[in-house]
Amino acid sequence: MGRYVAYVGTYTHENVVGIHVYDLEPESGRLTERSVAEINNPSYLCISRDGKFLYSIADEGVAAFSIDGNGDLTKINQEGIGGMRGCFVEVDSKRRYLFVGGFHDGRVTMMRLNEDGSIQGIADGIFHRGVAFTQSERRIDHPMVSCVKLTPDERYLCAVDHGLNQVKVYEIDYEAGKMRLKSIVRCMLSAGPRSIRFSKDGRFCYIVDEVSNYVEVYSYDYDADDDEPVFNRQQRISTLDRDYNMVCESSCIGISFDDKYVYVSIDGYNGFSVFKRDTDTGMLSFEQIVKSSGDFPKSLASLPGDKFVAVLNHDTNEIRTFEMNHDENRPHALMKCAPVKVVTPNCIRILELA
Repeated sequence: MGRYVAYVGTYTHENVVGIHVYDLEPESGRLTERSVAEINNPSYLCISRDGKFLYSIADEGVAAFSIDGNGDLTKINQEGIGGMRGCFVEVDSKRRYLFVGGFHDGRVTMMRLNEDGSIQGIADGIFHRGVAFTQSERRIDHPMVSCVKLTPDERYLCAVDHGLNQVKVYEIDYEAGKMRLKSIVRCMLSAGPRSIRFSKDGRFCYIVDEVSNYVEVYSYDYDADDDEPVFNRQQRISTLDRDYNMVCESSCIGISFDDKYVYVSIDGYNGFSVFKRDTDTGMLSFEQIVKSSGDFPKSLASLPGDKFVAVLNHDTNEIRTFEMNHDENRPHALMKCAPVKVVTPNCIRILELA
């Protein structure tokens, strides 16, 4: 296997200073810290497809970093996003634009990028409007954009609105630097969608419903005749194996490198659920639920080789690594390595070095 680094974004309210960089050993699941890039509250990160740049949420807006041959970070610049603090960031494969989701103000922002990877400024911005009908006391019914994700063909941007209970699908005009609402995926009543991910083959997407604790499975296609994105719901499956006498909230979703497994972190329960994925139909089947051995698991990631899953326990300030066993008769997960101490970790991204 190649050389890998892991980047962990944190909240810097206490004694941390920014983005932690780790050498990653996929064979053992071990993470060894090598450096830290200073920035205020880099709660969410994304890496450009060419592996040359990392982009981060910051209190001041968004920030750009260059990635050197060893995986270390050097800050290039930062820019404001024209609204309240963002919570999610996404970059297109040609590194033309950065897309930012705003949880606090319901705004989707499109930022121009320069050839050197730096952030130029705002190209477009849209505030979501409206309220949602809800039957849950835990639901918030005003706009709260919790995730923005490009479709695999990069024609559209999916903006998950936790408050409005829907995913707005924007058509991207890369030449003009504009977004135009093209379609809406309406989630189940009082679901509280939190995040969306696409399978690596691009044919299916998975929406995690935080409040109802379900994963909604959709097929995705592009209708060239009508020039429309097509999302069809295929399945709705619980992230929990039974009812629990506690408030549980499903948060982050990860897909294994081989596309065969889906992982969902669950706060309240303090664990993560594991699903087998049918690579032909996209359908999920529940396999097991694993305690994360810490509080408030946020981001998680299947490590290269798919032998291990790294889980960020936000409230107990640590990263824990689990060795996965998918045996049909007795699926289980074993905690490996000592926990890696890091204050309020929130997001993990993995890069294979050239």
